Amino acid sequence: MLEIPIIELDSIDSTNNYAMHLIDADKAQHGLTIMAQSQTGGKGQRGKTWIDAVGQSLLMSIIVAPQQPIKEQFTFNASIAVAIVKVLQYLYGWEIKIKWPNDIIINDKKAGGILIENVLRGSKWVYSVIGLGLNVKHEHFPDTLPHATSLKIASGKDFDIGELCNGIRENILAEITTQRTAESRMSLYNAYLYKKDVKQRFSNNAGKWEATITRVHIDGSIEVQLENGVIAFYYHGQVLWEWK
Repeated sequence: MLEIPIIELDSIDSTNNYAMHLIDADKAQHGLTIMAQSQTGGKGQRGKTWIDAVGQSLLMSIIVAPQQPIKEQFTFNASIAVAIVKVLQYLYGWEIKIKWPNDIIINDKKAGGILIENVLRGSKWVYSVIGLGLNVKHEHFPDTLPHATSLKIASGKDFDIGELCNGIRENILAEITTQRTAESRMSLYNAYLYKKDVKQRFSNNAGKWEATITRVHIDGSIEVQLENGVIAFYYHGQVLWEWK
């Protein structure tokens, strides 16, 4: 599997878009990876833009053919996040977590994000494109990004972006072929869940409010306990995360 090439680009609008074009042209294969020095239109969750500096970030997308049923899309996503976190945790002794649904948090700041786009044909789950943007070499961020960090800032060390790409790719490809139940995949995810059992501020149309995060379920919903003791469930997009 690791003999499948990594396509290295100087600049592209989005590595996920490039991967999708390959799929549309029937030129995709399981494990094919796209890596770029910079993106002019990097994508984040819910239409947000990923901003990077040339050569400072790991910008990659992996095309994979999932073996799980369509109903387990979130547990698949959870496994990808765990696979990435485990690689980063091996590199250095920082505190690393997954912010629901799939942001990479190091020392209480965002170091990266994962965007997974699925290709369905009828009832068949044909491909997933796993996009990762990870801040690696940045030594500072503008005041407008007070909650951002990089591997360099969090450790004081330099990391090779190509080696990071290879290690993360290898671990993702290994993880998605490992036989686990959906429950065990979510157990691993919840073990890394950011702010688990801690009060967190959210917002929605009703305003801003706090709730204690309990866990994330197989369907991707986050379970929280409201201040009045009521247990509530929310899906991504129904509430916004408020950084304190």
